Amino acid sequence: MSRTTNNPAELYACLLAREFPAQTMLRLRPELRRKAVAVLAGEPPLEQVCSRNGAAAALGIAAGMTRVEMETFPAVALLRRAPAEEAAAQAALLEGVGRFSPRVETAGAETEFLCVADIAGTERLFGVPRDLGAQLVQAAQAAGIRAHVAISGNFHAAVCAARGGNAPVLAISRGEEKSALAELPLAVLDGLSAEHAETLAQWGIATLGMLAELPERELTARLGQEGARLCRMARGEAPHHFLPVEPVFAPQERMELDTPVEQLESLLFVLGVLLDHLLARAAARVLALASLTLICALEDGTNFTRTVRPALPSNDKHLWLKLLHLDLEAHAPQAAIVAVTMQAEPGKLGQTQLGLFSPQLPEGARLEVTLARIRALVGEGNVGRPALQDTHAPDNFRVEPFTMPSNRPRSGTEPLQPRTALRQLRPPEVLSLTVRERKPVAFVFRDRRYAIENAWGPWRQSGGWWTHAWDQEQWDVTARATDGSFLCGCLALDRRQNLWHVVALYD
Repeated sequence: MSRTTNNPAELYACLLAREFPAQTMLRLRPELRRKAVAVLAGEPPLEQVCSRNGAAAALGIAAGMTRVEMETFPAVALLRRAPAEEAAAQAALLEGVGRFSPRVETAGAETEFLCVADIAGTERLFGVPRDLGAQLVQAAQAAGIRAHVAISGNFHAAVCAARGGNAPVLAISRGEEKSALAELPLAVLDGLSAEHAETLAQWGIATLGMLAELPERELTARLGQEGARLCRMARGEAPHHFLPVEPVFAPQERMELDTPVEQLESLLFVLGVLLDHLLARAAARVLALASLTLICALEDGTNFTRTVRPALPSNDKHLWLKLLHLDLEAHAPQAAIVAVTMQAEPGKLGQTQLGLFSPQLPEGARLEVTLARIRALVGEGNVGRPALQDTHAPDNFRVEPFTMPSNRPRSGTEPLQPRTALRQLRPPEVLSLTVRERKPVAFVFRDRRYAIENAWGPWRQSGGWWTHAWDQEQWDVTARATDGSFLCGCLALDRRQNLWHVVALYD
């Protein structure tokens, strides 16, 4: 009995970005996009051109030219190759392609970015293959990279078509791989060695179509199994074991500065460009930025690091720039900046919804800016909300960063609990107290005498003998003055100094 399966046939989309080092530099430098730009690699003074944009190519600049030769082109901007920027751009592209398929494999050469996505069975989500290819091109453009896409049922056919074509999107129908690749040069083959390329050139083989017409058995006898592999690739029939990458979403952008930056205004312009790309990458995943970490490489060889974390994740560019501005004003780097790395921690887009009778919370953006201004005045660790320490020591707390409440909706059957407000007195006020049978019965507080009606206690606490010793007992009391006024508070006896204090009053 024959068994049919519903597995879709193989289908691959290859995205190729040529001159990737130059495109990587220009995506963060919009002011240079209309100029001729060449990227140099190597150790000075033996630097050579490894990549250039279209305007530079139109002037006759080619890969391999030295810096001395480039000096004859005064209108060309020369930039040093930045591998860290290329890695950030590559991560951004993989994130964009990953939105269309969970299976993506990278296979780029020295100056190109190339990745192949397994798009079998995605027609219901993204339409026909040509429409999906157009969406891939748009995703690359959103990351600041110009690319084109080739689609085929064979992995190697898609790679060769992408390297040899210039159309934004090229879709090869199933069974037409051989004819579609026939006019492409041998240079598009993946893994073609210089030795085999020279041998084929001596035979007069210049295109994939000519290579595909050679008899495979005789070609294998002369070039070995590598010859058979090349022949099958030229026909669009070579198999491939797909090896998908598993990228982790850790958005990061980096820019190597052409000249050291000392002015905060100039640095904020650079941060705005980096922030645009991080916000776009987060928004594509329906996420927001929860925190930003700024790592600046300084001219003296050290690193300067600052982290900004608001109460709620946000994609408001103006808010982030204002928070960075205020933080850098309060904590300025001690030397000029030569490179900037911006790392982002993603978070969920949260909406704060209050009940009908809940008090209105302040606007998140204005609250964050206000807190940042206060931190600049009173210090980093003096702004936030109080949190109890893991100790029974009186008046012992720490300051934590302010976070917005979760506002968990209360069920209709959950009863309202009565609450009593406790106002802490700082510092505690000394009082004169009368004790009878080890129990307080009366005291004088703020020039008024009170008779204690009810007293609960004592609650004795002690500790801290290894650092700052403390030993006290507390009483909760209700008392009434001679004029009829009522007081409810907490009294404490410092057993080390034998002094009574009023430490808190209940409202």
